[in-house]
Amino acid sequence: MKNRILFIVLILQTASGFAQNEKIEKYILDLSQRKFEWMLNKNLDSLEVLLDDQVKYIHSNGWAQSKKDVIDDLKSGKLSYQNIKVTESSVRRYDKAAIVNGVGYFSGMVNITSFAMELSYTEVFVYRNGKWLLVSRHANRMP
Repeated sequence: MKNRILFIVLILQTASGFAQNEKIEKYILDLSQRKFEWMLNKNLDSLEVLLDDQVKYIHSNGWAQSKKDVIDDLKSGKLSYQNIKVTESSVRRYDKAAIVNGVGYFSGMVNITSFAMELSYTEVFVYRNGKWLLVSRHANRMP
């Protein structure tokens, strides 16, 4: 009888854990999507909170940016997004880290040069001090 009760408790805990993981994974995917909206709308305060102080943004042309660079370039207009449409994204979670892989269409301007391209991207989020932070992003052009 004790073994049956223990078995039932373990099953319920496992099911609860899976539900919690799914909830966190959905939250991270939503956070990644909101980040794109913040970049489009230049919601710099929101980006300031999301981006880790040591974040590295690597663009498809090899251009690397720090947190300060991302915020400053969006603020000044050096980098301006006109459209971001994510067509697929998925997340893998590892304890206090999560990796988002996605594909989307990105258009905008860098300096005075316009761009429009399909990109695949990888984002790494880390759970620290009670919140998820973006610590790394890398994008590649799709063939």
